[in-house]
Amino acid sequence: MREYLLTLCVAAAVTYLLTGPVRKFAIAWGAMPAIRARDIHREPTPRLGGIAMFGGLCAGLLVAAQLENIGEVFLTSDEPRALLSGAALIWIVGVLDDRYGVDALLKLGLQMIAAGVMVLQGLTILWLPVPTVGLVALTPLQGTLLTVAIVVVTINAVNFVDGLDGLAAGMVCIAAAAFFLYAYRIWYGYGIEAAAPATLFAAVLIGMCVGFLPHNLHPARIFMGDSGSMLLGLVLAAGAVSITGQVDPDAMGLDLTGRERTVQQVPVYIPLLLPLTIIVVPFMDLVLAIVRRTWNGRSPFSADRGHLHHRLLEIGHSQSRAVLIMYFWSALTSFGAVAYSAQAANEWASAWIVPTVVVLSAVGLIVLLMPRFTPRAPMWAQRLVPPRYRRTPVAPAGATGSKVREDAAPPAGADSPSAAGPAAGAEPEPVAADPTVESEPAEVGGPVAVATEASAEPVGVATADEAVATDSPVKPAAGARQGATAIGDRQRSPRRRKIDSRS
Repeated sequence: MREYLLTLCVAAAVTYLLTGPVRKFAIAWGAMPAIRARDIHREPTPRLGGIAMFGGLCAGLLVAAQLENIGEVFLTSDEPRALLSGAALIWIVGVLDDRYGVDALLKLGLQMIAAGVMVLQGLTILWLPVPTVGLVALTPLQGTLLTVAIVVVTINAVNFVDGLDGLAAGMVCIAAAAFFLYAYRIWYGYGIEAAAPATLFAAVLIGMCVGFLPHNLHPARIFMGDSGSMLLGLVLAAGAVSITGQVDPDAMGLDLTGRERTVQQVPVYIPLLLPLTIIVVPFMDLVLAIVRRTWNGRSPFSADRGHLHHRLLEIGHSQSRAVLIMYFWSALTSFGAVAYSAQAANEWASAWIVPTVVVLSAVGLIVLLMPRFTPRAPMWAQRLVPPRYRRTPVAPAGATGSKVREDAAPPAGADSPSAAGPAAGAEPEPVAADPTVESEPAEVGGPVAVATEASAEPVGVATADEAVATDSPVKPAAGARQGATAIGDRQRSPRRRKIDSRS
């Protein structure tokens, strides 16, 4: 476990450190497309976050190859090399798409080629464990087609769900964490070393997502783009393909053909269901998008604003809450499936898992249908939560306005600038010149003296001399304004006329 944690931390650290320079590179390269009608963000944001993720993937696999226990995976299996080859190809396609744009059908064909590269290097499905039937061996053609289908569906499911800040990275991180627990239990719990590559892929995938999320949470400073979303989908699919068909029922001590106790066979055929439960939310979004677009006579690959996260925003949820709701449903389905597979043989534990999932689903539905509800933290936890979830202090009696600034002007009094006149060093307000008074002649080239007549002072305003003479606060007249607006309505001064003193 310590080696997996080390691999996870290395992948996270490299991804996190590379994201900043990648953002600057994306801005300099022009990978900041204009805002489209279906976009949620309001400012152009750089993409190419997949470059940093690919760096984290390479760093994680490189460190894992040097470790004592995990390093044996690279000696006994070609699956890590197959993953790296397919990831490099899909990453290049994503980078080109983020910068220049790639046609949807061409991109689909390149995704199939990337999946085929992994199949050629040994990352494929050899057989399927089917309940009440046993192990069903697949022909090379069948295994290739099934592997390519799983990889392409997972890639596009993750790509379609990448619509809000931090949504795709968080959901894939949750799915990878659930998959890691399942694969680790198969490897160390049952001693099946064929599950070691999938465990390694899940650990590296968690590190990639954790390292990128601080830069991608709302408001995002950089987007992962297709180079990141397709890379995440491929790594997630590679783990599912690696462990599917590698579980030996005899090694787990289970009778796959038994009909009387099917629930005990869940750990055997869970590889068939776990990838679907992990991506159930993105997969449902993918299916609904295809049906919606084809029903309207459009291409299945044409973008629109009908995804699940768009609908959450339309009913009143904020971006952050919509992302958290999607996190919740993803965690409920993935961890629920893993918990049920782990406790399938224990009747008492498995009997409590289903009601717990049902209760949590009801809570999720309540939160989903109450977009205007804002939870408030108790008083003892005020400093531990963001400001928007803190309780608003009750304003004292007689106070007006929503909030009074600390630097607001003091009330009218001796220390009030409005009552004591202009502050020291402040320029006096200009006074209007009387056009009926002629100016006295001045020296040639000297300053022009303009005789002025003091304009009428507004009610409730005292001059500096009067304030000094009385040495007491000046009481404003009845009806005069007080506080920060105590000077009352200003009288507009007529424009000054230049008086030629030489005439």
